[in-house]
Amino acid sequence: MKVTLKDGSVKEYDSKKSIIDIAKDISEGLARSVVAGEVNGVMHDLRDEIDSDCELNLITLKDEKGLSVIRHTTSHVLAQAVKRVFPQSKLAIGPSIAEGFYYDFEHEPFSRDDLDKLEAEMKKIIKEGEAIERFELPREEAIKFMEEKNEPYKVELIKDLPEGEKISFYKQGDFTDLCAGPHLQRTKDIKAFKLVSSSMAYWRGDSNKARLQRIYGTAYNSKEELEAYLKHLEDIKLRDHNKLGREMELFTTVDVVGQGLPLMLPKGTKMIQKLQRWIEDLEDNEWGYVRTKTPLMAKSDLYKISGHWDHYQDGMFILGDPQHDGEILALRPMTCPFQYYVYKNTQKSYRDLPYRMGETSTLFRNEDSGEMHGLTRVRQFTISEGHNVIRPDQAEEELQSCLNLAIYVLETLGLRDDVTFRLSKWDKNNKEKYLGDEAYWEGTQAALRNILVEKGLPFTEADGEAAFYGPKIDIQAKNVYGKEDTMVTIQLDAAIAENFDLYYIDQNGAKVRPYIVHRTSLGCYERTLAWLIEKYAGKFPTWLCPEQVRILPISDKYADYANSVLKELKKNGVDATVDTRTEKIGFKIRDARLARLPYMLVVGEKEEAEGSVSVRSRFAGDEGSKKLSDFVDMICKEIRTKEIRKEEVTE
Repeated sequence: MKVTLKDGSVKEYDSKKSIIDIAKDISEGLARSVVAGEVNGVMHDLRDEIDSDCELNLITLKDEKGLSVIRHTTSHVLAQAVKRVFPQSKLAIGPSIAEGFYYDFEHEPFSRDDLDKLEAEMKKIIKEGEAIERFELPREEAIKFMEEKNEPYKVELIKDLPEGEKISFYKQGDFTDLCAGPHLQRTKDIKAFKLVSSSMAYWRGDSNKARLQRIYGTAYNSKEELEAYLKHLEDIKLRDHNKLGREMELFTTVDVVGQGLPLMLPKGTKMIQKLQRWIEDLEDNEWGYVRTKTPLMAKSDLYKISGHWDHYQDGMFILGDPQHDGEILALRPMTCPFQYYVYKNTQKSYRDLPYRMGETSTLFRNEDSGEMHGLTRVRQFTISEGHNVIRPDQAEEELQSCLNLAIYVLETLGLRDDVTFRLSKWDKNNKEKYLGDEAYWEGTQAALRNILVEKGLPFTEADGEAAFYGPKIDIQAKNVYGKEDTMVTIQLDAAIAENFDLYYIDQNGAKVRPYIVHRTSLGCYERTLAWLIEKYAGKFPTWLCPEQVRILPISDKYADYANSVLKELKKNGVDATVDTRTEKIGFKIRDARLARLPYMLVVGEKEEAEGSVSVRSRFAGDEGSKKLSDFVDMICKEIRTKEIRKEEVTE
């Protein structure tokens, strides 16, 4: 057989050979660093044998895929440690993931002390240096093997495997786990690891199934790489909106109010108010929208017409018992069916289109309790929602316009470089979830794909992520932990107008069904605030700050002048306060810096006499003395233009 290596060279053998033996044949040094083999593009364990012509890529410790093998093996070491320290625990699954690994267990919640004990046990296991052996069992023997070990989750996994599937196990010392591999050859090859955290997880991601405990960890080739990653994690914690947003008094949550129902505190409310006013004025004055205000709930009849009752009922809050009550209401999960009746209120001609309806909509979605997090996934949220009713011949231009608006908003917020684009398509293998036939979906998806291509935007395509009535352009972003969420969406709908009998009168006097573009310009305000907190680590652009200026009188003698400065700033729309505490000026400055304020104005005898202010900023530090009128002009311009001023000093 001929084995073609990554560099194009060919090795020939008369009989089958394991991947590790091929590595040894090339060089002993390579054999010591290789951890797996990619055979014709598929990952294999070093112990697997090759018996026919193939392309072989030897994966070493330095490769990203090699790091995944190390992490996967470390997850098995974790499982072995859990079974030693907590022998009553049951094993679920333990894969490698982007920045580490996790393993799920049936067990009580793990404390940090528990994780420390497990780390110590893992170090013992690694030091023991047991060889890791792979073996296979027939299906019935595999089931019996795991039943005897009293591992019900492993038994379920085996039973769900297709008939004829190879069922492999990995053994290291006194521990054996069901696993497809690949793995390292010895536990002692693990050089650096850390257990990071633990949380609740559902078995197989299904909230109707068992609640498990997930332990997250990571592993690297060296202690230096691990230390760098742990430092990165510390930075993430400092930026985590769920922590920082509470510390900055932007929002809070209260158990008696409910999960996924954050309370926006005055500072957070101020920021959302600024975003909302900006978006409403932008859409109405510059992008041709009319503003609507529609109810927060409706009878089930409305949602039956729209299709939400059949396609989205599990995600809705229902008021009443559908089995017994005559009239059932539901809180709205989206605004589209309401705005359709705004459109229908008067007859429209082809000249009236596009008809763009914008609304700052409060929506309600019955998110699973395990999915909710801070401001990014909540049960009540507010969104910059819009529905643009258009003629079919206007689809391309209107979609481009919606995309241009979204990109303009992202650029203004300084977020453009942090997003990716996704074409969200239907799942052709699950057609009952969607309106329309295959031709409808292929046509609408092609229209959105063309918009992205014409704009020159790199994008991915995802099956099964479309709305039930049409495909979407989703603008995606990741939080500090790497979890991706949809921030902005633009959807093309050529089906729903029929349900609501929407039409316009064309130039021949005939009734014609319009298309509808469902879109957001900013998306969810709460999620956007979370994104901004993490992006700027709380150091927001001046125009967005809930407190833009803090005036610091050197002593009580200058309180009247400080208040006159405050009055002038407020008259010009600047959010300012006066620090009237009887503290030393150095303390007040430090406190303002810790609050991440853009500007501090120190005032005393000299400033009062000259009608000036001594300016300190987080951007440039001490900016010297300025006439009050000059400072007002400067900050008003910065706010008006929404400038994102760079920090040039670190104090």
